[in-house]
Amino acid sequence: MNRHTTLPTATNTKTAAGFLSEDFLLQNEVARELYHGYAKDLPIIDYHNHLPEEQIARNENFRNMTQIWLAGDHYKWRALRTLGIDERYITGNASDEEKFVKWAEAMPYTMRNPLYHWAHMELKNPFGVTDLLSGANAREVYDHCNELLQQPEFTPQGLLKHFNVEMVGTTDDPVHTLAYHKQLADGQLSTKVLPSFRPDKALNLSGGESYRSYIRRLSDVSGIHIYSIDTLLEALQNRMEYFHAHGCRISDHGLSQLPARGKHSGKIEQVFACVMAGQDGEGARYQEEFSRFILLELCKMYSRKGWVQQFHVGALRNTNSRMLQVNGPDTGYDSIGDYAQASNMAAFFDDLEREGMLARTIIYNLNPADNAVFAAMIGNFQQSGIKGKMQFGSGWWFLDQLDGMKSQMDALSNMGLISCFIGMLTDSRSFLSYSRHEYFRRLLCNIFGQEVEQGLLPADTAWIGKLVQDICYYNAKNYFPFDQD
Repeated sequence: MNRHTTLPTATNTKTAAGFLSEDFLLQNEVARELYHGYAKDLPIIDYHNHLPEEQIARNENFRNMTQIWLAGDHYKWRALRTLGIDERYITGNASDEEKFVKWAEAMPYTMRNPLYHWAHMELKNPFGVTDLLSGANAREVYDHCNELLQQPEFTPQGLLKHFNVEMVGTTDDPVHTLAYHKQLADGQLSTKVLPSFRPDKALNLSGGESYRSYIRRLSDVSGIHIYSIDTLLEALQNRMEYFHAHGCRISDHGLSQLPARGKHSGKIEQVFACVMAGQDGEGARYQEEFSRFILLELCKMYSRKGWVQQFHVGALRNTNSRMLQVNGPDTGYDSIGDYAQASNMAAFFDDLEREGMLARTIIYNLNPADNAVFAAMIGNFQQSGIKGKMQFGSGWWFLDQLDGMKSQMDALSNMGLISCFIGMLTDSRSFLSYSRHEYFRRLLCNIFGQEVEQGLLPADTAWIGKLVQDICYYNAKNYFPFDQD
């Protein structure tokens, strides 16, 4: 298929019988009772996402459906590229309506990809569209949704209220001013919008001039002249205190793998000074030793503050260098990495544990081959007096689909206790992604419902319903110290 190919248009736009009904994914009566009676109406604690807090604060209506639904969504972009659609209709200069129509034409071809479920769920809730989207009804659906988007209920704040979102955890670099978080903290919005501390850029010693530029920004915003590792840590501690004062209780790190334990060379102080002086020669050579040292010190700070730390590991990023030059990062050219994880992770946590400095921790894998490894790892570092201190996080990125989420929950159930699990998160930049919580809750209820039907679990709906409610809401509510000083 060349880039100018026009896809044949699906003509059946009516909702297929049984698809996306009120009992979608719920395959027996127990599953239906668990979802409708226990899970459906619980609030959402979305403790990790990438929602733009500026949009929440400004609370302006979205111009059209393309802006809220397609802009920045590299899941959809990858599907369109697979179909051979011209990049003009993906990230290029086509009009918003043209981009929507191309996506609508593509929709029937996404069957069995989670996008087919997600997209139709997002159209149904909140827009009330129950017809199957295709090129045949693209403009009708576009006009209908655009009209709704101009109503007050469809602003960013209106959508958070609609989806019953109790807490939003944005992802924020230490240099951020948190100006919009301050604005949102006035109590006018029922949803808490709290920052999360993401200091990845501070670890990138091999980044050359971009690293030096970042360190200068960190120095400016902290008011601390950074010329050594001690002053770097002082500046990061300063920003942690600032974030904490504005409601932050969570940190996050995106890593290929946790850095390996090695011999201390005693040279990272000298190498850091050289890099800051513009001499990049040995920055790459000492990158892992440097990042491990800084990361360990940060984790000790988190422990002292009572924060929760998150590690998202395993992404292979920016694999297509030509398209990276054209579109930049985070545009759909990342993949699952096959890095070794267990030894580095065990050693890293052990170093913190030996000093009594291992904070509450959530680990997320991107490679499904690591499910059992991660599920087993958390059992090594649990702590008396803290329920589920170590958490195997929900299926993330390529794994937040039915098979990925079920495999994660099966591994957790077999190696640990799913009853302690803190459940789903969106990890999304879209205000319509809260369908993923519904998706997760329906799947969770169906897993329990099927095992009751098979005689693998007792038919104690009240008790299982309590476990479901804990996983969907109460475990997270009790796990994160949002109300602590």
